[in-house]
Amino acid sequence: MAKTNISLSAQHIVKRYGGVLALADGSLAVESGEVVALLGANGSGKSTLSKVITGVVAPNKGELLLDGQPVAFASPQAAQSLGITAVYQELSLIPDMTVAENIWLGHQPMKWRLVVDKQEMLAKTGELLDLFAGTVQASLQPEVPVSALPPDERQIVEILKALSLDPRLIILDEATASLDSRQVGRLFDLVGDWQEQGKAIIFVSHRMEEIFRVADRAVVLRNGRSVGSTSIGETGEQELVNMMVGEATVVPRQLTHDPVAAGAAVRLKLEEISAETLHGVSLSVRDGELLGIGGLQGQGQTDLLRAIFGDIPFTGEMTLSGDVVHFGHPRQAMARDVALVPGDRGSEGLLLIRSILENLQLPSWQRYGFPLEMEAARADAGRVADDLRLVRSSLDAPARSLSGGNAQKVVIGKWLLRAPRLLLLNDPTKGVDVHTKREFYNLLAELRREGTAILFYSSDDEELLGLCDRVLVMLDGRISAELSGDNLTHAQLVATSMSTGRAEAQDHS
Repeated sequence: MAKTNISLSAQHIVKRYGGVLALADGSLAVESGEVVALLGANGSGKSTLSKVITGVVAPNKGELLLDGQPVAFASPQAAQSLGITAVYQELSLIPDMTVAENIWLGHQPMKWRLVVDKQEMLAKTGELLDLFAGTVQASLQPEVPVSALPPDERQIVEILKALSLDPRLIILDEATASLDSRQVGRLFDLVGDWQEQGKAIIFVSHRMEEIFRVADRAVVLRNGRSVGSTSIGETGEQELVNMMVGEATVVPRQLTHDPVAAGAAVRLKLEEISAETLHGVSLSVRDGELLGIGGLQGQGQTDLLRAIFGDIPFTGEMTLSGDVVHFGHPRQAMARDVALVPGDRGSEGLLLIRSILENLQLPSWQRYGFPLEMEAARADAGRVADDLRLVRSSLDAPARSLSGGNAQKVVIGKWLLRAPRLLLLNDPTKGVDVHTKREFYNLLAELRREGTAILFYSSDDEELLGLCDRVLVMLDGRISAELSGDNLTHAQLVATSMSTGRAEAQDHS
């Protein structure tokens, strides 16, 4: 590849999503041949800044300069046309398509400008796959469907898909999370080659050892603002953590509650739970306890909750109220008074075109007999809606008519109708306003008083610190630390999430 040159500068970027300020003042600059690590705790704005640079979202304020000239990208394709692309941990691959079709989707080699040149596409795919030769199975071939590949090879296909565009600037956003050590080493060899070719690389990783291995400089975001840039050769892990956390502050408790009684029954116990993204997770949660699950996003937290709920297969032992269980379907979990509030209310939690009443009763219609006792169903739904202070025109209004906060109340309310004894929460307050959060926190306190056991994943570190007496930190599908008492601080939560300064825990029970 020919040597190229690029300079990119993002200056004072502001991005709002409705009433949520995702990025308040984000700035970053990167030059040809440079690897810049973009660091920050959960909610710091890393993903938002990356998406602005790659044209996924448009900023509300601020300026992008490419080679010294102002640019505004209306789409990722517009950014790609100028040599900017990204590799994300959340894959964009289409499972039913082949490796070659995925890599070249949208820019297939053509002959006579009318027909895809399949032979050339397969040959070029083979050349790209050779870049990872010796680190993947021989079965990884251009015409293999992506659905047949393991997670590490899918991630490699995602990397090659970006590389097929011959970009001048590549953002690697947690692109090593699914790779083994050989594959990471090969990727870093490629990064060195890209530097020699004059490409610029923005590197996002939760692994401190990778940052010190590959980056030249680090830019740190905190609470949506760029707070500093430093040479990797002139700093250490603790200094970077301090920049991410800022001055030591005491996060106020969001709720006051009595501690869980020492004799409270163990509602859930997990021993060596493993799945595609989970590796030997063990924990226990007692009746009346709110146990926090922390760590950077994408470390297995969602799959842990889904495994407990019977939504994905797993190995290991799960005990519920003293009984060994192995749910093969969510219906079995629901029958044992387990509920899961999902993280994406739009695609997983609500039928937006159906009424509020139908959504609230979605898991519970069978309780009202046949023919349906509609008056009883409406009365129960109305009671829960009132308890949650759900603002609605009527129960017959479509769920899509609700604000974000009220829509989330419906997602939670439909499970409260079933009076669960174990409540699994997957980032339930993401994207809701402060007032709705406060109401939700009060609801959690009431559920705890009633003896409900709650396993609570949140991407908001301060929320975990303010609500929980114990937080288990997940890293690469494992529990890397248990934080409680004096160890339950923002600095420790960030440090253990970034694979440095780990606080040891023995049994997580």
